[in-house]
This record gives sequence, C-alpha cells and structure tokens, in this order.
Amino acid sequence: MCSASLPRVPDASAEPEVVGLLRRLIAFDTTNRSPGDAEGELDCARWLVGRLQEVGWEPLLIAPDDAPERASVVLRVTGRDRTLPALLVHAHLDVVPAEPEQWSVPPFAGVVADGHVWGRGAADMKDMAAATLAVLLDWGRSGRRPRRDVVVAFVADEETDGRFGARWLVEQHAGLFTGVEAAIGESGGMVEEWPHRDGHRVRLARVAAGERGTLHVRLTARGTSGHGSRPHEDNAVLALVDALHRIGHHRWPIHLSPLVRAQLAGTAEALGHPVDLDDDAGVERALELLGPAVDAARYTVRAATTPTVLQAGYKVNVIPGTASAEVDVRCPPGYLDQVVARLPELVGDRVELEHTVFEPPVQAPLDGPWFAAMVEAVTAETPGTVVVPGCLGGGTDAKAFSSLGIACYGFSPLTLDPAGRTPGGVHGVDERVPVASLVGGTRVLTRFLERV
Repeated sequence: MCSASLPRVPDASAEPEVVGLLRRLIAFDTTNRSPGDAEGELDCARWLVGRLQEVGWEPLLIAPDDAPERASVVLRVTGRDRTLPALLVHAHLDVVPAEPEQWSVPPFAGVVADGHVWGRGAADMKDMAAATLAVLLDWGRSGRRPRRDVVVAFVADEETDGRFGARWLVEQHAGLFTGVEAAIGESGGMVEEWPHRDGHRVRLARVAAGERGTLHVRLTARGTSGHGSRPHEDNAVLALVDALHRIGHHRWPIHLSPLVRAQLAGTAEALGHPVDLDDDAGVERALELLGPAVDAARYTVRAATTPTVLQAGYKVNVIPGTASAEVDVRCPPGYLDQVVARLPELVGDRVELEHTVFEPPVQAPLDGPWFAAMVEAVTAETPGTVVVPGCLGGGTDAKAFSSLGIACYGFSPLTLDPAGRTPGGVHGVDERVPVASLVGGTRVLTRFLERV
C-alpha cells in the first residue's frame, strides 16, 4: 500500500457533516461476497439507528429470522400533506469485496485526500446513504418536514440478489411501503461535462428511469457416460458447447425502447449532434457519435446473452453424463416476450433451460411530477444543466421495489467538482467520490426531498 503518498485532510472537524458520515459508513466493512457470506451490515445498521434516535426518529431495525446479521433500517417520515402519495428513498449498505494490496489507501479507512473520500462503497453507494442520513439528521434537529411522507430504507444484500434485503422486505414486509408511489435509488443524477459539437462544454445529468431485465438461465445437457478414448454422439459436453456457441454468438436485433430513444435524442440535442433514430444504422451512428456521454446505451438498445459459468466432468479420460452452464441474460424494456420466446430456440432440444433469476425490465414515467422535480432540483443547484432520462444496463434494488407498483428512478445526485475530479473505482480499485460533488449532491437531494 502507498497511502503515505496521499495527503490527509489535517482537520476533520472542519468537514461538512455528510463527509464525516460517509467516512464512518465506509469504516463498517459490509463486504457481501455471496448470499451466505457477508459481514458488517448489522453493526452498520445499529449505528444508523443510534444516529437517527439521537435526533428523535424511531427507525425500525429489521432482519430475516434465519439471517439476523443481514439487517436493514426503515424509517417513515411523516409529511406535511398526508393526502399526497409517499416517496421511497433506498440505499444499500453492503459493498463488493476489495483487495487491499491493490489499493492506494486502506479500503475501509474512510480516508479523505486529494479532494476525495476514498474507500469501498464511497461511490456505490454509501455516498447516497450518507447524504440521506445527513438530510434526516437535519430534519430531526430543525423540525423541518417534507411535503409528503418519505420512507427511507437502508438495505442489506443488494450486491448479490437481495434475498436478505430489498426482496425480503418486499415479500415479507410490504406494509412498510404502503402509499408509496415513487422511489429514488442508485445510479443517476450525477452532473458531468461533455464537449458540444462546436467546442464548448455542456453540463449533462442522467436520471435512470428504467433497467434492463435480468433473466439468468442455467443450461443442463445430459448424455451417456463413457471412456474418453471412445467418443460417441451422445456427449453432454458437446451438446452444451454447441448450445453455448449459438447463444453466446447470437447478435440480438436493436430494440429501441421509448426510454432509450429519449436518452439518445436528448443527449444528441444537448451536444449539438443531429441524429436519425428511425433505423438501425442511425442508432448505431448515434451511439458512435455520442460515445461515453450516453453511458450504457450501447448495451440497452439490445438484449445480451453472455455465458459466464461452466461445469462438466471430473476426469480427463471420462466422458461425463451431464454438463451445465449459466448464462447472464439481459433484456431491454419492451422486449421481454421476444427474448423469452427466442431462448429455447437458441438452446435447442438437447439442452434443458431453467430460469434461475427472472426479473423483467422496469420503467418509470418521464412525464408527471417525479421526473420534473428531479430536473428542478438539479438545475437549481447547477444552472444550465441538461437532464435526460436513461436506462441501466444492469440491475439494482429498483427491481424488487417496482414489484409493488412503485415507479423507481435512479437518482443519487452528485454535482460537478470545481477541479474536475470525478468518482471512480466502483467495484474496482481506489473507489472514491469528490468531496465537493458529495456536498453539492446533498444539497440537491435536500431540495428534491423537501419540494417534491
């Protein structure tokens, strides 16, 4: 480790409150390695409960009976107008593993240096948890309240499948979310700068209003065992390999959902690029022109079938009787039926197909008060910012909460850093978030929650 190369902020007492909250959250090692191998969430949840109780709130600490260490915290803040539908704010407490030997700083030290807060979870998504907590602490101390009821959920287990977190809450405690019409969570609301066609810089923020579906499948081929020196046609490994070749190399057609169309068109207009999205060639050209400014759009315009796990055999001179594989299948909004119908055709008759995860795509409205309030909150803090909708290529806890009929958005705002620093290292090395972006994002979040 080379942490000595990064200067520490000398006076932590001068930090904005949200920075100290994030540092403390990072210090809880809430690593989630697999559904049955996680740690730290209970200690983190207990700390959150204590901080909230200090300012008069009565949060609920809740966990499955068979996994009491996988704890979540839920709090409902009563709004000034109980006739309005409620809003959910959710942030997960768990993080992916970190390899300390590869980091410049200890991943769970909550180091502040070079204008960033460093540590595992700094940008995914303890920054949003810290900002939300900062708002709640301020409300508790000041007595201010939002217009409508706000339900806050700090949840466990997002980094695997949510079976001990959001999914469990939805399946076992749906009553906690009574009256909730919309939700905000991770992956959206960060202000960035991109070059305009004529050379000036444009401020752009993307709010996630949908996610591709996650349709993981397990493929199993069965055949006749035998001696490796005597090949035969009924070979499970060959049947599986043939199926994987078909499914892995299949080029899914472009399916431009209204959401992704709005993202491409809005980004192109903001950056001064004329585009034609009425045919596949035009879509491909738009993706090439706009590049990183449209983030995951190159993936969200089509389905994907990616083989990721293979299991077969136990000895080199034995033909096994079974072979299996897992395939990560992602489906754009509005394309579920086509994917479900095509998968068995690609796999073929010799291989069994089983869905291990079946989470359809989710979409939220772009018209109405929710999206408009996010736009207003961002542009009030950073005037001139263009806010466009977007679609996530992966998945979040929004899939669980959307099953309750809640319109889920990705909105965990971060503002521009004056020195040009940006978040980095998500799920990788040296994860970090700029201090200025975190502080500005907390102001955006506060404005949104109080005015929506």
